[in-house]
Amino acid sequence: MKDIAKRFADNPLLSPTDIPASREGLEITCLLNPGVFQYENKTWLVVRVAERPKQKDGIISFPILTETGAIKIIEIPKEDPELIATDARVINYKGVDYLTTLSHLRLLCSEDGHNFYEPENYPSLVGEGMLETFGIEDCRVALIEGTYYLTFTSVSDNGVGVGLRTTTDWKNFTKHGMILPAHNKDCAIFEEKINGLFYALHRPSSVDIGGNYIWLASSPDGIHWGNHHCIIKTRKGLWDSKRVGAGAAPIKTDKGWLEIYHGANENHQYCLGAFLMDLKDPSKVIARTEQPIMVPTTEYELSGFFGNVVFTNGHILEPDGDTLTIYYGASDEFVCGAQFSIKEILLLLKNN
Repeated sequence: MKDIAKRFADNPLLSPTDIPASREGLEITCLLNPGVFQYENKTWLVVRVAERPKQKDGIISFPILTETGAIKIIEIPKEDPELIATDARVINYKGVDYLTTLSHLRLLCSEDGHNFYEPENYPSLVGEGMLETFGIEDCRVALIEGTYYLTFTSVSDNGVGVGLRTTTDWKNFTKHGMILPAHNKDCAIFEEKINGLFYALHRPSSVDIGGNYIWLASSPDGIHWGNHHCIIKTRKGLWDSKRVGAGAAPIKTDKGWLEIYHGANENHQYCLGAFLMDLKDPSKVIARTEQPIMVPTTEYELSGFFGNVVFTNGHILEPDGDTLTIYYGASDEFVCGAQFSIKEILLLLKNN
């Protein structure tokens, strides 16, 4: 499989030991899948920080949020016959699914795009209310007419849906609740209106009929969404045979809207690919890469909390108009960077 990514030599850029836990008694197990934006001449990451209590012998413990925002620690003996703990990310206890970690979103910035730090007086974003008791994850950022739109995954025992908050200064946020109900995630809003409407990619999921496909929706206000179209499906026998999902906001090129997306196969290997949508009607997919443009190959991509994974939901188009810098999660544990040539990606697309 082809890999055209030019990985940063100083990867991983961020590891779990690089920033402090949010509170005493918790430890950071993973840094994942940052949203990316530019603000005040700096590159910013909205990093997903996954935490849990320090583990004790013979016990699995994990945090959840109460509806009031307090953290509650649940402890289960590993020998409990009603515990199913075969996945590092999710356990099932007495028929109910729980995440092994609790995620919130942390802001970090950098003058050079490589060395990131936490600035003072910028808040963390945490789960709030009954639809976010298992945390919030995998933020994507779109700048539209001076307002930043943050779409993220809201997780609770009710299911997984898409939450939205907006800001203009990254210190004060307006909460819009869940804009796409369970089960849905991987929502990326276009950074430009088309024919007066907002557009977004999203990924509803079906267990029995259909699959984990990429859909397109439109909205008059960026909050209420409809006119849904399924535009990208999994492909049997290929690298994206099990699930697909959008990355960050599509990139406008003279050929069409270019989207970097992730796909996974039956072995849970996550790679990156690309597809191209019509500029005036993005429900029309013009072309798609047959092979991935990035494959897990390095040690930090192959082994970690959940190995064999590269996953992006944030990038920056550099001033030359061709270099695309993506920031990505590696093996569900590290934050890394890589660069691509837009022209090179376009050459790999094959017409539908």
